[in-house]
Amino acid sequence: MIEEGENRVDIICGFEVPRPTIDCLRKMNKLLSSLIVVLVASVTSLSAIAQEVKGDAAAGAGKIAMCIGCHGIKGYQASFPEVYKVPKIAGQGAKYIAASLLAYQTGERKHPTMRGIAGGMSEQDIADVSVYYEASGHGAPAAGTAPAASAKVAELVAKGGCVACHGENFNKPIDPSYPKLAGQHADYLFVTLKSYKIEGQATWGRSNGIMAGIAKQFSNNELKVMANYLSKLPGDLQTVPQSKFK
Repeated sequence: MIEEGENRVDIICGFEVPRPTIDCLRKMNKLLSSLIVVLVASVTSLSAIAQEVKGDAAAGAGKIAMCIGCHGIKGYQASFPEVYKVPKIAGQGAKYIAASLLAYQTGERKHPTMRGIAGGMSEQDIADVSVYYEASGHGAPAAGTAPAASAKVAELVAKGGCVACHGENFNKPIDPSYPKLAGQHADYLFVTLKSYKIEGQATWGRSNGIMAGIAKQFSNNELKVMANYLSKLPGDLQTVPQSKFK
C-alpha cells in the first residue's frame, strides 16, 4: 500500500516507472467518474433519438375528431381574442405541427382551446395527427407565380429577415420545424404576429424569444401589411373539409 508522501517506483522491462501518489490516484478516479457520467448521458441521448416517435398518417385519420370542427371547415372563424379565420393546416409540415402542439402543452402558446386539446394528446397522438395533416395537403394545386412585392413590403420583409427561416417563397422553410406561410389566411397571420408581442397575459400570447424580437420591431399596421402580402403567395396550405362538412 502506498502511503501519503511516498514516491516509490516499479521496475517494468528494466525501466523505473514511478508509482502514482495517492493524490494522483484520487484525481484519476475523479476524472474517470466524470467520463462515465458523460458516456451515460451520451448513450441516453442517443437512445432518445433512436426512440423518436414516428407518426402514422392512417392512425392520425382516426384521431382528428377534435380538429375537424375548426380546421376542417373552409372559412371557419375563431372569436378569441378577436375574430379571425383558423389556420389552414393541411399541407403544413409535420414537424412544425408537432412543435406547435407541444408548445400548447408546455404553455409556450397560451390559447385556452388549443392548450386544452393539445394537453389531452400523447406524443404518439401528436406524431400521428401531424403526419396526417402534412399528407392531406399533397393534393393541393400546383403553386403559381408569386405576385411582386411592393417596395414597402420588400422593405418590411427584409427588415424582419423573414426569408432566413421561411424561405424565399415562404412555402419551403429552411427547417421542417418552421411553418409554411404562403397562402395562409391574412387575418390569422396578423393575429399570430401580434401574439408574439403580448406579455403578461395568462390566456393569450406566444412566448418565443426569436419571434418576439422580430415582431416587436413593427407596428401593428406594418404586421398587417406583411400578413396581407403573405396570404396572396401561392403555396401548399389548404383547408380540406371532411365529407360530413362538404
